[in-house]
Amino acid sequence: MDKILCEKLYDTYYMRIYSFAMTLSGDSTLSEEIAQETFYRVLVAEKSFFRGESDEFTWLCSIARNLFCDEMRKRKRFSEMAEEMDSGVNIEAALANRELSFKIHTILHKLEEPYREVFDLRVFGELSFKEIGQIFEKTENWARVTYHRARLKIQERMDENR
Repeated sequence: MDKILCEKLYDTYYMRIYSFAMTLSGDSTLSEEIAQETFYRVLVAEKSFFRGESDEFTWLCSIARNLFCDEMRKRKRFSEMAEEMDSGVNIEAALANRELSFKIHTILHKLEEPYREVFDLRVFGELSFKEIGQIFEKTENWARVTYHRARLKIQERMDENR
């Protein structure tokens, strides 16, 4: 997108988009990240992205809303993963504990392929099993099974390190 147009949109709408994100999230840090990412997406978007079918502000709000929804899905997925992996170890408390956090990252780093990559794509990349299967040129079911096995391997190694 044209830099001048992007700067104009930023100057005109930044505070309104920030306020909109604040209404959605109630978190000033997250709202700032959403607002910044919204305008970054506008900057790197192709000219055809904004087709003039709606008001500029409406278009920017839809980008911000989608970013907020993506963040909430990511947080929910992480929370669900933590619950699934929890076998007496509170993962959130473990991440707060620097030493245990280092162990978790070490386990993830040493995880064999394709387990590590499938796990990373699912948890951190927020990809669906179908998308992961496409990346590996495998089936969606293969991606599900590989992810499940990766979780089991991580859990086993966490249990061994206690």
